[in-house]
Amino acid sequence: MSRRDLMGFLLGLVGTFLFILGTGGLELQGLNIELPGAGQALALLIGLILAIGAAVWLSRGYDPARDDVRVVQNPSFTQFLFESPRSAPLWLGVRLFLGLDWLLAGLHKLTDPGWMSGASLQAFWQRAIALPEQGRPAITYDWYRDFLGRLLSGGHQTWFAPLVAWGETLIGLALIIGLFVGIAAFFGAFMNMNFMLAGSASSNPILFTLAVLLILAWKVAGYYGLDQYVLPMLGAPWAPGPLTRRPSSTP
Repeated sequence: MSRRDLMGFLLGLVGTFLFILGTGGLELQGLNIELPGAGQALALLIGLILAIGAAVWLSRGYDPARDDVRVVQNPSFTQFLFESPRSAPLWLGVRLFLGLDWLLAGLHKLTDPGWMSGASLQAFWQRAIALPEQGRPAITYDWYRDFLGRLLSGGHQTWFAPLVAWGETLIGLALIIGLFVGIAAFFGAFMNMNFMLAGSASSNPILFTLAVLLILAWKVAGYYGLDQYVLPMLGAPWAPGPLTRRPSSTP
């Protein structure tokens, strides 16, 4: 193991340990390590930063053309699903289903005075952070309960509720027209995760799974949509397109 690999391993190990502490604690053979709410949030954040840092550290100087390590190749079926435009009709159906669900949910909130005023969201947060005398609370993680509690005490539902309504509407529109499908699916999955953290399962697990699949298929999921024209023009940070490519300087 090289020094680079050892450093990446240590960063990933510490990041994973902190992430576990941040998501509820660690219990092994009678050893119970649990942090308070604020400590959980901090451990979760640092753990994510270290895990991302480990990936960035290990990727430094990586060149696929010079990679002399033999790895198992992806099966042709996964390449077809996530890289071939021939799979686009499948993702079109997933997009329309998910987009319509988000669009209808957003429009319902936009036309609901109780939601747009923040009263409905306030009631939802109050139910979520409540600690019952018996049974398990709706929220599992103390740091997320503290987060919602701070939002409530600060009266932030007045601006947060319209943000949620417009966010759901824009996510739905982007998925339906096939514009920046991967980004729209990411924010949709993020909202699903927050609903689940608040103790609201409902259809969120299914919607979260479909959003993750669209994120993986971001290159072809919007092929029958605006992404077919927008993505080649914009490209990606690692492969700029004609509109984002810097002009070459002449000597």
